[in-house]
Amino acid sequence: MDIGQQTPSSAAGDAGDATAPDALDDELAFLLGMAFQLLISEFQRRLGEVGYGDLRPVHGFVFQALTPHGATATEVSQRLGITKQATGQLLDQLERLGYVRREPHPLRGRRRLVVLTERGRNHMATAGAVLRQLESEWAAHIGAERMAHLRRALADLISANTPEGTPPPFRPVW
Repeated sequence: MDIGQQTPSSAAGDAGDATAPDALDDELAFLLGMAFQLLISEFQRRLGEVGYGDLRPVHGFVFQALTPHGATATEVSQRLGITKQATGQLLDQLERLGYVRREPHPLRGRRRLVVLTERGRNHMATAGAVLRQLESEWAAHIGAERMAHLRRALADLISANTPEGTPPPFRPVW
């Protein structure tokens, strides 16, 4: 559904629908969550259409943790705020699917560096293009200036609420 497109229930003013006239009365967390869910759902749908239906949203967060030069499993775990066991399972799955590979760490030792394969890098390029297209569509709906203000406001809130300018782990919640 396009942002702002009304369903029959929202036209009647369903209080649970973020497009309802009283949506501004909803909790900010709810509005942010609904916007995020709409974005991710459409993002996943479009990625599936171009051949990446084998990936889930959490995989994209792993890819982000690996860019640009790879990371250890422990670093991925810390960046995502998930357990090392869960990280290992995700990395094993992505390795089986051909999106990542484990290499010896350049500093030696027992550590392994997890890097994107060519397939993983191609996915990142495609995913980036899809996200830019979605953001462009959202900006077309609310206006480029409002989109720029939204982006700046969210960046400012994140910066103001993180110690030493380090963003919190991006913990997938689904």
